[in-house]
Amino acid sequence: MDERGMNEAIAVLDRRKESWARLSIREKIAHLEALRARTDEVAEDWVGASVNAKRIPKDSPPTGEEWLSGPWALLRALNQLIGTLGAIDEGDSPLRDLKRHMRADGQVVLNVFPRTLYDRMLLNGFSAEVWMQPELTIDDAERNAASFYRGASHDGRVALVLGAGNIASIPPLDVLYKMFSEGMACLLKMNPVNDYLGPFFEKIFSSLMDAGFVRFAYGGPDVGAFLVAHAGIDEVHVTGDYRTYNAIVYGPGEEGERRRQRDEPLITKRVTAELGNVTPTIVIPGPWSDADIAYQAEHVVTQKMHNAAFNCIAAQVLVMPKDWDRGGDFLDAIRTTMRRIPAREAYYPGAAQRQSDILAQHPDVEWIEPETGPRVKRALITELDAANADEYCFNKEFFANVLSMTTLPGATAAEFLEQAVRFCNDSVWGTLGVNLILHPKTMRELASAFDKALADLRYGCIGINAWVGVGFLLSETPWGAFPGHARNDIRSGSGVAHNFLLLDKPQKTVVRQPFYPFPRNLAHGEIHFSPKPAWFVTNKKADVIAERITRFEARPRLGKLPGIFSAALRG
Repeated sequence: MDERGMNEAIAVLDRRKESWARLSIREKIAHLEALRARTDEVAEDWVGASVNAKRIPKDSPPTGEEWLSGPWALLRALNQLIGTLGAIDEGDSPLRDLKRHMRADGQVVLNVFPRTLYDRMLLNGFSAEVWMQPELTIDDAERNAASFYRGASHDGRVALVLGAGNIASIPPLDVLYKMFSEGMACLLKMNPVNDYLGPFFEKIFSSLMDAGFVRFAYGGPDVGAFLVAHAGIDEVHVTGDYRTYNAIVYGPGEEGERRRQRDEPLITKRVTAELGNVTPTIVIPGPWSDADIAYQAEHVVTQKMHNAAFNCIAAQVLVMPKDWDRGGDFLDAIRTTMRRIPAREAYYPGAAQRQSDILAQHPDVEWIEPETGPRVKRALITELDAANADEYCFNKEFFANVLSMTTLPGATAAEFLEQAVRFCNDSVWGTLGVNLILHPKTMRELASAFDKALADLRYGCIGINAWVGVGFLLSETPWGAFPGHARNDIRSGSGVAHNFLLLDKPQKTVVRQPFYPFPRNLAHGEIHFSPKPAWFVTNKKADVIAERITRFEARPRLGKLPGIFSAALRG
């Protein structure tokens, strides 16, 4: 895209930004309904393009990843936004049906999932809550929700969204948040890695494009740099790498680094960002059976290998109890599971170099498979020294299919958990997400110690027996870093995305998933009807389940549920 085209796109948005900011809620809902219909129309072709680009075998289980993290995630967000704006249009609060409470320390917690009968049926046993920032009262949380829609009038603004290249729904979700939460006209600059999705997104957003509220741009870093510096761009949102953020705010190279250290930005416009994480998974010791070991090994491998490991919250550091009698069994089960998953292609640029960088630090890496070439080679790095603050695996996001492991002492589960929380907060880079896996009996025994651990963890999303990817997919839950990073030490970013309940000042999201899958849970007195989730890389019917759930989200009908449940039970 040349400079003339970019200037023309920004000029259109500048002319129309005031109209968008002041558009009625009913008109905005009409646009959302149009987006929903067109997402359903293009969903199959969208997924087909993603599967081809990522070199996933057609009609294979990994195709389900593209359905769930693409059209399904967008459709779910659109439905959530339609409900939120509908409540506001009726003069009500978007939090009107939420249960809420205050923790003993006074922090406000909102129960945001499940909310509907369909939620309870499709993700039975799952839950999510949002902890608000500590200074807020329950009245504050209610009063400040959807704050953009509480003002009498608004000045229009133009936001530049720099799209992510790995997960297909991220660019349109980021645009939705800027437009419908903050009232901005948007220019979406597609990432060169997945700009093949641009035509589908342009069709989805066509009503907003026709009205002059959305434009698209294509190209490499030079296009991004031009747009960021453009006087017609009021704000920037980027999903990517902290180095990209630093280059945007302070400039590239050594001079940019000196500016960062002095906190002398080149641009003063607001920049929000989601910038990844060295994601830890804490495994808390307990009375695990062989079946528990096998299932949770599949869970950890999913956290690592979903989307061929090219996720900003792919598990990277497994934090294990040093003296747990089942620790060796669990690590062996992870090895076994990694070996039996079909190989994936390294579609994301730079994978080979990133693995070489890891090898330079750990030449003794344990390769799980010997293949070379375009495949993503799977590897383990074990017995890392948790006391080594300079350990590469604790400080550099891999974005490659290597899982590392460290151990911590602790005579009891409570002692181990306390050390694990301290280690993750102080020694592991980033604050986007952390996973905890523990047996229900252990959770009951920990009681207040577990609650304290949740309060102490400085992460934007905490998964309890759930991968934090669930927090990404559930549009009710804000997605972003733990708040408070300085501009010149941005870590996992600033601000939030998704958050389609339009909550103001969230601190963290906590998502929960059952420890046992259905029907094995029934033998343990855990009542729910959730079998192995469709996003597990070991789910044999993931592609069928995901497509059916997506079609259901587009047009919910009770008659579609039996087909979903039938496939889910065979996964």
